[in-house]
Amino acid sequence: MNEPGLIPIAIAGVSHHTANVTALEGFRFPDDPAFLQQAGKRFGGVLLLQTCNRVELIVEGGADELRDFLTEQGRKDFFMHDGKGALSHLFSLASGIDSMIVGEDQIIGQLKKTLADAQESATTSPFLEICINKAVHVGIEVRKRTLINRGAVSVGSAAVLLAESQIGSLEGKHILVVGSGEMGLLVAQALAAKQLTAMYVANRTYGRAVILANKIGGKAVRLSELYHYITLSDVVISCTSAPHPIIHKNELAQAMKNRCWPVEGHPRPLILIDIAQPRDVEQGAETIDGVRLFSIDNLRTINEQTMSTRKAEAERAREFVDAELELFLRHLNRKSADDVLATLHTWADTVRIRERDRAIARMGNPDTRVAEIVDDLTRVLAKKLLTDATFSIRESAEEGDLVTAKALVKAITQGDRITNSR
Repeated sequence: MNEPGLIPIAIAGVSHHTANVTALEGFRFPDDPAFLQQAGKRFGGVLLLQTCNRVELIVEGGADELRDFLTEQGRKDFFMHDGKGALSHLFSLASGIDSMIVGEDQIIGQLKKTLADAQESATTSPFLEICINKAVHVGIEVRKRTLINRGAVSVGSAAVLLAESQIGSLEGKHILVVGSGEMGLLVAQALAAKQLTAMYVANRTYGRAVILANKIGGKAVRLSELYHYITLSDVVISCTSAPHPIIHKNELAQAMKNRCWPVEGHPRPLILIDIAQPRDVEQGAETIDGVRLFSIDNLRTINEQTMSTRKAEAERAREFVDAELELFLRHLNRKSADDVLATLHTWADTVRIRERDRAIARMGNPDTRVAEIVDDLTRVLAKKLLTDATFSIRESAEEGDLVTAKALVKAITQGDRITNSR
């Protein structure tokens, strides 16, 4: 099947497989639109996928060019896929096979948003749109055909499981969720069934906090009241999209003093789970007495605990992904074959028309019926003479051997000699 260099797609980046939360944070691009505009000047198409556990740049172009570009951007220690490998990675990603929480569904929406953002910035391309849409289709079909997402948890609900693993049942507890976006919704939905005494929702935009709180029966609070509600809570799960920390060390230390037991002088323990990227909690907060800080890195254990029920389904999903990849490659190669064959048939039709006109000219001024017969005859002859060649060229191209396909066309149209380079 098609060699990597013949498929103009490359993907580079870092993910939970290769980087911890600090490395992910350092690799991120803080201004998506500006970065897309800059990268769009170098590649035929560019998409930027940034989630809480991966940063990946998807381009229509070559691996070497993408590697050079990221190096110029000061990025290093990134993985690289190109050609068939890039498509395999993209399909696996959409299917949930490559996710930190295997089988999670959020990646589908994230890929759609990535494409929409690139379209808004005018940095996508028809080829990348085909690839992303196909990956999304494969991801949806995997979830229909397998049980890979049965029992799977999102990063948001994994944070809730992590909290439970630290303090046991959440029944009767006070929980504060900071952030009311997609991740905040997932966290809140996972908490809704835990029989909490109170659930608070804080957000920079108070109206959005109200909307989420109403959905799950919680209480909306203003961000200016954040530390007061930290004082009241047993668990804080923070997942905003802020570009900088919103929970600061000094203010948190003061809030923890307000949680002190009267006799012991130590604060009641606070489980603080930061699943934002970049991080919501200022560095050093983990040193505060009573604070037990967890990050995305700690969610790996949750995936390991829940993965056993989905392992067989992930293997079935891989088989489906591999089969769909081969079909998609054949589709792409068929398109390449059409482009190569267009050159052959354009040449043949040019020769046919020239010889037809010469023949008609030698007849003098034949009537319309005779001219039509000559035209039909030359058309049929040209088609029949190229039938076997067309078949061989198409077969070569569909198998990914464009070198042979193009060599056959040049042999016919230019008289070039075909050499066996293998």
